[in-house]
Amino acid sequence: MEIKIARAPFAAVIIKLLQGPVYADDKNIWRELLGWQSAIQEYFGKIGMELIITEQDGFARVMQPETDENDDNPLPRLMKKQSLNYEATLLAVMLREGLEEFDVKSEGTKFYLTQKEIKERIELFYKEQTNKSKLWKDLSKPITSLINIGILKLNREDTVNKDNNQYEIKRIIKAFISNDKLEEIKNKLSNYVNPIQQ
Repeated sequence: MEIKIARAPFAAVIIKLLQGPVYADDKNIWRELLGWQSAIQEYFGKIGMELIITEQDGFARVMQPETDENDDNPLPRLMKKQSLNYEATLLAVMLREGLEEFDVKSEGTKFYLTQKEIKERIELFYKEQTNKSKLWKDLSKPITSLINIGILKLNREDTVNKDNNQYEIKRIIKAFISNDKLEEIKNKLSNYVNPIQQ
């Protein structure tokens, strides 16, 4: 005899969070998330995960804390760690800085850049044209890397000229790169770039 288990009223929110970050734009899911916040936190806590809601920036995500070395029975990792190469890291830092500037100007809630605008921002980082063309001849790889981890979202595609592609810089970037982390990475990148410019 099959035992029918009642579905949790917040099941849709759980599934969305397991798929990736949830944003306040998704009004129904966001409302349910806030309404069932304690129950959802408890659910994830039972499976060793943590719900993080950043209401100020309008996003929520689940994280799997690092395994304690003294834990005799560590949990398998549900979420794979993704490391970014130099170009993707530099691009993420540029976009994080851009979002900071955008927020200071209070121009709205969503920050968009075209591929051409992204190129222009990157070029300011390099003094010599040769270095720019060498490292940024093809932007598609670092952009794809950031799309894959949810930092960028293609908002408008131009099949004729990729420079006109428009991307939304998702606020989840703040979870990946805090203000302190931003300064730390910028210092490391400047040490990397300066020898190239000699």
